[in-house]
Amino acid sequence: MPLLKQVGALPLRKAPSNMIEVLLVSSRDTGRWVIPKGWPSKRMVDSAAAAREAKQEAGVVGKIAKKPVGNYRYRKIEKENVRLIEVDVYLLWVKKEKKQWKEKAERNRVWFDAETASRKVREPNLRALISALAKR
Repeated sequence: MPLLKQVGALPLRKAPSNMIEVLLVSSRDTGRWVIPKGWPSKRMVDSAAAAREAKQEAGVVGKIAKKPVGNYRYRKIEKENVRLIEVDVYLLWVKKEKKQWKEKAERNRVWFDAETASRKVREPNLRALISALAKR
């Protein structure tokens, strides 16, 4: 099974309590909690592509890190195809949440404290990345 590459944004903000909160979105197919992610682009650097995904899938914009904080793998199941995908994750400090965005009708977005967010996602390496934020 070939390994394909995606880029993802991990949207963050500081809560009034000074704790870090993580924005998760529901997946379109199963409704499970995920981070905004998608395919890299030949026309932009990977961090910019990750920021684009956050805007399209979660309606958030902000300051994106230039280098990934880590990565995780998941299996993408499409009809009879199963593809193994590695996602490079970029931190995105959210400055603005839009009221309307491209995939609003298809997804929910919810802010969680980092500890809760880490329990909501299924992928072990993504869970570990989010847990590390909770310990900061």
